[in-house]
Amino acid sequence: MRAARYYDQKDIRIEDIPEMELLPGTVEIEVAWCGICGTDLHEYLEGPIFVPPAGHPHPISGESAPVTLGHEFSGTVTALGEGVTDLKVGENVVVEPYIINDDVDTSKGQSYHLSKDMNFIGLGGRGGGLSEKIVVKRRWVHPIGDIPLDQAALIEPLSVGHHAFVRSEAKAGQVAIVGGAGPIGLLTAAVLKAEGLTVYISELSEARKAKARETGVADDVFDPREVNVAEKVRELTSGKGADVGFECSSVPVVLDMLLDAVKPGGVVVNVSIWGHKPAVDMPKIVLKEIDLRGTIGYAGDHPDTIALVQSGKLDLAPFITGRIGLDELVSGGFEQLINNNEHHVKIIVNPKA
Repeated sequence: MRAARYYDQKDIRIEDIPEMELLPGTVEIEVAWCGICGTDLHEYLEGPIFVPPAGHPHPISGESAPVTLGHEFSGTVTALGEGVTDLKVGENVVVEPYIINDDVDTSKGQSYHLSKDMNFIGLGGRGGGLSEKIVVKRRWVHPIGDIPLDQAALIEPLSVGHHAFVRSEAKAGQVAIVGGAGPIGLLTAAVLKAEGLTVYISELSEARKAKARETGVADDVFDPREVNVAEKVRELTSGKGADVGFECSSVPVVLDMLLDAVKPGGVVVNVSIWGHKPAVDMPKIVLKEIDLRGTIGYAGDHPDTIALVQSGKLDLAPFITGRIGLDELVSGGFEQLINNNEHHVKIIVNPKA
């Protein structure tokens, strides 16, 4: 089968590789669509990061570069390994792409995503969504019902936003301020809006501001060059401030704005991945008793995220801004996201095209 293989920084090759073996307790999936994630982009430009470098195999997968890329994908079940009785061939599914030890409890309420040596399918080995087929363990496979397969490729990043929402403990009727309208910022805002919050977004990019308005994920969008965002949020909340803030930019001034914009006793959730250590306004955190929380990935969020999409409260179609075949992965995918990133939310790839 054909697959996109990561060898090293700026070295991704489309190659023919053997199909993966169907083992007991596993599921074979024909991949329909796979999204290109910001993490993939970081691997391409700056890696290897999550990808184990050649000669240094991951302690769980036992694999190192080259590995097959792709962890945001949807597809159709084509075969079931021995012992798998609760799925059907022909069923459409998505994959929660974790690599964790077999003895880690993945039942509801467990923080299995924080377990030792955690990595991701499509980065740390065990195949990837940028291939024609993949075989994964049953526990990572989630049926999606009638959600279109192209939109279902966005369930994985949407689950990141859902997990951030859960970490915030926000409730319907509250007010949220989201810092940054990149892909994760927009999808986090989409979850918040679908969960019944009033959502404000702070963003500089004209294209991203337009996308936030077009998708309806925000009640209003503010440009910090034009208004003091924190003061505007207080004005709209009768002087109180937002109940929750979400940092989705990895920009220090955005974090500062969020700490200013939330109410005393409010919560700020950091969703973005930082490549450096920012200065943090600890006096403000102390004097306002702000709860600053980290979040990574998801844990038990996929079923609730899928149900949210199935409810019709959240439309994923507007977030798909490009569709390409596997041969276009670098030129039409990675290079587009590097050179034209403001105009893209999610580029999805058909591995069979």
